Amino acid sequence: MEFLVPRVLAFLAFALVVSHAALPPELYWKNVLPNTPMPKSVRDLLHPDLVEDKSTSVAVGKGGVNVDAGKGKPGGTAVNVGKGGVNVGAGKGKPGGTAVNVGKGGVNVNSGKGKPGGGTHVSVGGKGVGVNTGKPGKGTRVGVGKGGVSVGTGHKGKPVIVAVHPGPSPFLYKYAATETQLHHDPTVALFFLEKDMHPGKMMNLQFTENTNTATFLPRQVADSIPFSSNKLPEIYSEFSVKPGSTEAEVMKETIKECENPGIEGEEKECATSLESMIDFSTSKLGKNVQAISTEVENQTRMQKYTIKTGVKKMAGDKSVVCHKQNYAYAVFYCHATQTTRAYTVPLEGADGTNAKAVAVCHTDTSSWNPKHLAFQVLNVKPGTVPVCHFLPQDHVVWFPN
Repeated sequence: MEFLVPRVLAFLAFALVVSHAALPPELYWKNVLPNTPMPKSVRDLLHPDLVEDKSTSVAVGKGGVNVDAGKGKPGGTAVNVGKGGVNVGAGKGKPGGTAVNVGKGGVNVNSGKGKPGGGTHVSVGGKGVGVNTGKPGKGTRVGVGKGGVSVGTGHKGKPVIVAVHPGPSPFLYKYAATETQLHHDPTVALFFLEKDMHPGKMMNLQFTENTNTATFLPRQVADSIPFSSNKLPEIYSEFSVKPGSTEAEVMKETIKECENPGIEGEEKECATSLESMIDFSTSKLGKNVQAISTEVENQTRMQKYTIKTGVKKMAGDKSVVCHKQNYAYAVFYCHATQTTRAYTVPLEGADGTNAKAVAVCHTDTSSWNPKHLAFQVLNVKPGTVPVCHFLPQDHVVWFPN
């Protein structure tokens, strides 16, 4: 399912990053993992306004701090910290740019110069941060106070949701498959036996992009938002979600899965930010790690794929696998076990589409639900043979170098 959180939330996040002198998510990755390339699946979830520009200069003088990104490029971003506070200006010389000012009065973000009622305004007062964009009564408001973040669209609407999975995630192994999953879920085809992973083997597969495009929030923003079953009414209120609606049930289930204990031998955590995903993965594997995801040239329908020469086993038998969840912002269910083998598998589709798929094989499935999707599809029993699956494109596997 997909929740569409307003773009203005990124402006708020950026303002908070500046005001708290914290590293943006991409820079945190580079600081902790300088020798680990960031997978495309992760980069795609970084909000454009929070991604480091290749040409960024930082200067500190009597007037404060100046950060200038996009040297020589009209439309760059400037951050100035002086006695008056922080000023962020984007789109220099272009009407409709964005300005963030932090002074005694708090934070002010203004976008859309020269367009009355069409810009974006962020202000910080005693009650938190307020964001307004668009015409009066029709804009978007984001408020951050003691309760966290609230998103409003200027009317009694609600976030947009698109269904993608008919039942519990097939990558959570304590759940039994539903009849709908067995007959209508394309992830059924992703499961296979390890003995079948060899060049020339043909499989019916479909690699689709997850329609949940919710991006990462910086950790300090994500940590300010409740994420607990006993805070559901507050969470619904923050995101203008009606209790009992489909949206509410999705959020409730995601939080429930995160709070439930893992299967035997599994260490788990739901990462609500990229920084927390990095911290969990490196706490289990160390900082000399690699992170990879499935990459496919084109999105295709279900078709035959052939395994090509070049299957490669990753180092070690311990890995951390992080699965993207359905939520209002990027949340990953990460779990670590010492009974897995990870592979990269080159594939070629019947239509010529090439893919570099990531496969994870579980060598001990004895603690899985006997009615899990994999057992019913492959007609095997728990604990008998290694069970493998390809990872969708928005999932990440971490392993030691």
